[in-house]
Amino acid sequence: YINDTYKAKVYYGEKLFDPRWIAKRKHILNRDQFKCAHCKRSEVKLHVHHRQYHIIKRLNVHVNPWDYADNLLITLCESCHSKGHRLYEVPIKYI
Repeated sequence: YINDTYKAKVYYGEKLFDPRWIAKRKHILNRDQFKCAHCKRSEVKLHVHHRQYHIIKRLNVHVNPWDYADNLLITLCESCHSKGHRLYEVPIKYI
């Protein structure tokens, strides 16, 4: 038995290998000058973080990661990203 939340996370994780996400990620890293927006470090592993998640209400599915507006994406180092997820819940917006 695999619950729906687990399946959704796995499916969403697979989308991070899509060429559209790879291009969007590169665009955001470029915009943020390949530096963590929080600690300003650049010599570490960088992540592109979604400031909020969007779920299409009628389908109950996440919006594709590359379909978010640029202002909802931010570059964070691995440490700041992990710390942020431990301290704060990413808001979910149903559309």
